[in-house]
Amino acid sequence: MPAESKPSVKMEEKDISSFSNKEKEKEKDREAERRLASARDKAKEEAKAGSKKDAGKEDKKKRLEEEKKKKEEKERRKKEEEKQKAEEDQKKKEEEEKKQQEELQKKLQEDEAKRQREEEAALLKEKEEGHQLHQEAWERHQGRKELRNRNQNAHESRPEEAFFSRLDSSLKKNTAFVKKLRTLTEQQRDALSNDFASLNLSKYIGEAVSSLVEAKLKISDVGCAVHLCSLFHQRYAEFAPLLLQAWKKHFEARKEDKAPNVSKLRTDLRFIAELTIVGLFTDKEGLSLIYEQLKNIIGTDRETHTHVSVVISFCKHCGDDIAGLVPRKVKLAAEKFCLTFPPSEIISSEKQQPFQNLLREYFTSLTKHLKKDHRELQNIERQNRRILHSKGELSEDRHKQYEEFATSYQKLLANTQSLADLLDENMPELPQDKTVQEEHGPGIDIFTPGKPGEYELEGGIWEDEDARNFYENLIDLKAFVPAILFKDNEKSSLSKDKEDTKGTFSHPAAGSGGSRARFSLLLPSDGRDGKDMGTTEDLELELEALEITDEPLELEGGDEVENEELAKKLLDEQEQEDEEANTGSHLKLIVDAFIQQLPNCVNRDLIDKAAMDFCMNMNTKSNRRKLVRALFTVPRQRLDLLPFYSRLVATLHPCMSDVAEDLCSMLKGDFRFHIRKKDQINIETKNKTVRFIGELSKFKMFSKTDTLHCLKMLLSDFTHHHIEMACTLLETCGRFLFRSPDSHLRTSVLLEQMMRKKQAQHLDARYVTMVENAYYYCNPPPIEKAVKKKRPPLQEYIRKLLYKDLSKVTTEKVLRQMRKLPWQEPEVKGYLICCMINIWNVKYNSIHCVANLLAGLVAYQEDVGIHVVDGVLEDIRLGMEVNQPKFNQRRISSAKFLGELYNYRMVESAVVFRTLFSFISFGVNQDGSPSSLDPPEHLFRIRLVCTLLDTCGQYFDRGSSKKKLDCFLIYFQRYIWWKKSVDVWTKDHPFPIDIDYMISDTLELLRPKMRLSCSLDEATKQVTDLEREVLVKLGMAMEKDGRSSAMSEGEPLDEEDEDEDEEGAADTEEQSGNESEMNEQEEDEGSENEEEEREEEEEENTDYLTDSNKENETDEENNEVTIRGGGLKHVACAEDEDFIQALDKMMLENLQQRSGEAVKVHQLDVAIPLQLKSQLKKSSSGQQCMGEGDSDISDTMQFVMLTRKGNKQQYKILNVPLSSHLAANHFNQQQAEQEERMRMKKLTLDINERQEQEDYQEMMQSFAQRPAPANTNRERRPRYQHPKGAPNADLIFKTGGR
Repeated sequence: MPAESKPSVKMEEKDISSFSNKEKEKEKDREAERRLASARDKAKEEAKAGSKKDAGKEDKKKRLEEEKKKKEEKERRKKEEEKQKAEEDQKKKEEEEKKQQEELQKKLQEDEAKRQREEEAALLKEKEEGHQLHQEAWERHQGRKELRNRNQNAHESRPEEAFFSRLDSSLKKNTAFVKKLRTLTEQQRDALSNDFASLNLSKYIGEAVSSLVEAKLKISDVGCAVHLCSLFHQRYAEFAPLLLQAWKKHFEARKEDKAPNVSKLRTDLRFIAELTIVGLFTDKEGLSLIYEQLKNIIGTDRETHTHVSVVISFCKHCGDDIAGLVPRKVKLAAEKFCLTFPPSEIISSEKQQPFQNLLREYFTSLTKHLKKDHRELQNIERQNRRILHSKGELSEDRHKQYEEFATSYQKLLANTQSLADLLDENMPELPQDKTVQEEHGPGIDIFTPGKPGEYELEGGIWEDEDARNFYENLIDLKAFVPAILFKDNEKSSLSKDKEDTKGTFSHPAAGSGGSRARFSLLLPSDGRDGKDMGTTEDLELELEALEITDEPLELEGGDEVENEELAKKLLDEQEQEDEEANTGSHLKLIVDAFIQQLPNCVNRDLIDKAAMDFCMNMNTKSNRRKLVRALFTVPRQRLDLLPFYSRLVATLHPCMSDVAEDLCSMLKGDFRFHIRKKDQINIETKNKTVRFIGELSKFKMFSKTDTLHCLKMLLSDFTHHHIEMACTLLETCGRFLFRSPDSHLRTSVLLEQMMRKKQAQHLDARYVTMVENAYYYCNPPPIEKAVKKKRPPLQEYIRKLLYKDLSKVTTEKVLRQMRKLPWQEPEVKGYLICCMINIWNVKYNSIHCVANLLAGLVAYQEDVGIHVVDGVLEDIRLGMEVNQPKFNQRRISSAKFLGELYNYRMVESAVVFRTLFSFISFGVNQDGSPSSLDPPEHLFRIRLVCTLLDTCGQYFDRGSSKKKLDCFLIYFQRYIWWKKSVDVWTKDHPFPIDIDYMISDTLELLRPKMRLSCSLDEATKQVTDLEREVLVKLGMAMEKDGRSSAMSEGEPLDEEDEDEDEEGAADTEEQSGNESEMNEQEEDEGSENEEEEREEEEEENTDYLTDSNKENETDEENNEVTIRGGGLKHVACAEDEDFIQALDKMMLENLQQRSGEAVKVHQLDVAIPLQLKSQLKKSSSGQQCMGEGDSDISDTMQFVMLTRKGNKQQYKILNVPLSSHLAANHFNQQQAEQEERMRMKKLTLDINERQEQEDYQEMMQSFAQRPAPANTNRERRPRYQHPKGAPNADLIFKTGGR
């Protein structure tokens, strides 16, 4: 063996060496071939490179030419596009111009129509007034004419003496009647006429005459007096002469009166004029008396015109007959409406002419007086404006003088207009002062206190009602505190008054100098302003003489004041020490505690209480000074205390005025110190001082004049800290000063000066902002006031009930009030429906209360619920069509309201689901193309769906509504994922996380165990599977390939599974609050309403289904498939009727024969033999092995048909398509049985698990009661063995296992 192995090894070595040599030779040959190939390749590449260079040059030329062509084409296209754009712009401009012209024409037409309507209404009103004037004139003319005839013919019809013997001549009744004549009125006409008819007054005519002349009549009573005088004249002949003589005596006695009674003069003149017209006096006697009296009145009244009303009354009531006057109103009515007024026939025109001349002369003097007063009024206005510009306020006397003069002028103007109309004369021209109108409006009235002016904004002087109450409504200490506690204040005020009076009488020069000095403080610092601000020439000269800058005066005065204050302080401290020694330390402790508690008074009640406490318990001179020092030394950081301290000072002022005076003087001294120092430190202290001044000025403790002077001093050196102080002062009290009537003009001038200084000086940006804020705080820019809509009281009451009063507690009360409304009026009903539809006006948390209220109202007003539901659905649809963000809150409210309406059984679930599907399908282009109705980046519809489901989705938990919601949620997930997959959302701009949270919260609330889609593809697949199932049930499996694409584009399968749910909906659903009774009745009744709902939904959404699909949908409730095809048409004939009669007869006989037979129940399901079951299993497994691609086999169901041939049963296997009625029903039945079996199985298993769990809990309790055994070996714990349950095989068979 070893010998043989050695040669074999050698042979192997030889073979290996030969094999290696051969391999080396082969490698050499390969290298040679490679070199040859590389040389060839290089030659080829060089040739190619040369050809490429030539080709590259040609390609470059071609590219350059192509680029040129492209550039030329681009330029040409650009020119064409620009040309097209220019043409389009031109067309748009033309269209816009046309639209504007059309709108202008429409507007002009509307204005013209409106103007015509107004003219027609005015003409109609004028016509009515003209006819009324015409009627009154004729009635008055006829009455006067008849009475004149009777009076002129009275001597013919006077009774004889025998007639008087039958009348009552008793003294008592006659004297009583005469007394009545002194106080007669128009209401006593009938009573006095009856008394006169029964009395014999022949002995009392003189007394009656004097009573009538001296009677105090009104204008309305003159007619009754004339009537009684006519009765006297017609019965007693001596009455008229006595009456004329009495009037003459009366007028002669009146001449001596320096101030005659104007009202008596007016009635007397009309009385004698009426007596003359009715013929009681002769024309000569009566007219001469009237003319004489009228001439006396006019003659004495040519300058003052105090008796204008007498002349106007005479012209108005008697001018047509006495003077032949035709008023302008009557003249215009006669010309315009062709009316004939009664002519003046009673007195001839020759006798009327003197009266006309007299009245026209009086009118001329009246116009001269009016022009003169008009000029004087303008002068006064001009002077007042100058004073306001210079001083900033008007004195009370001057203001009162202006008001009195203005009222007298207005009265004179009205009287002149009335007299001009009665005399048919033209009014004089009154020139207006143009400068006054242009600069400051129509006069000085806008600055009247309490009158709304152009500078007053909403709320008046104060920002709101709370601020007004804080600064104006102060407690009256004098009403609570005894007078003895503030007697010092009364003594000091009396002594000051005496000193003032002494100073004014004994030192007139000093007084005038003081007034000049005070007036000089009000002058602006610029010399040029002083020249324009005098009231008269003398005042202007005086102002020019006093033009001296304020600053040195102020500084010198400040030094003197400070020296005086130092002396005062020393004296006060000495007095205080003496008083404290006398009064003891008890009061001192009380005052110190009070002052320490002052910083804690941070509201109105506390500060008022402190004021009353101080006045009651601590009101001494030293304590008052101590209080002033405490108020003045308020910490600079506690700016919040300044308004309350100012209120304390204002409250104490009526009882102790020296507190306010001392504090104001200390603040003035501190302000002057800071102004003079001009250092750039202590800005907080400076701001505290000016803010304190501003708060005190709002309480009117610090005078407005001094406050404005402080502002003027700051503006004179408008730099650094002075800018901040000025802005702080304006922010504190600038609005108060600007809106106050007496300081408005002065403040506005200073504000304008501040803005000019801001523009002229190059201030820092911070200062510019501060100045602008202060200016616009005082004088905010004008804002158009929103015109509040005026509604009738009943509408306001309805709005109050719905929008304010309605809450969970008051629903029953509001319902009772609503039922009391006048429902028979269509306007009230329509307005209430409109208010309920506008649910966004209701508080969001009270929307369910409106639904509850509507549910209660429907029981009494049925149509209200229908209208409200229609309106809400229409508003939801309108929101989707308009799609504007400003309506988002409104759309959320409408969606929540619809859900609450479902909760209160006002709408059915079908309406809710139709709305939900419309949210995710209406106007949605899911192919990716943008839609204006639902842009890809808009997520508001998801919010609407979540709102609606959060409101009412919890009730879709059983029956058909549960399956509908499951179907909808599948579509909703696809809509969400489609929104998420849009390119808008990136890493920098991700999908909003709040929308994700909202969706997850909603789905967790409704379907916590639902499997959510993770992508758009998965969601789309779920929708496709769902639609395939529905198509199979609808009998459209053969056409699903053509329809599924259309269905997937967004057809909401609202009616999915309704064919199998609606039949048993009443049995499966338990009666609960979530479904309405109407809904249950409708589901029990049948399929008519469901068909209508489907048709409506198909109209609302786009037509995704074909015609055959719709036919199958309408028949799905009866589980029938209607196949319509071509064929012969049936033609009715007479043989058909014979055939039908014969068939009916045969059927009737058959029924009668079989009526006696026993009814045999057919067995619906027959058991399949065992051998056939095995065959069916084999065939089914073989079909599965053949493949699942065969649609004919996969879409069929195997049935066994049993036939009988003789006595032998035969079985045949049939493959019935799933689209048939039989297969679909059988498949559904099998599925239902399978589900029932699984449910029973789950119940059984749950029972076992529950029993095991109970046993386990009992045992754990028993173990817990026993003490636990100590475990010495912690690594090997004893294994717990459960007494029940599955046995442990490892333990039993000892197969190892711990």
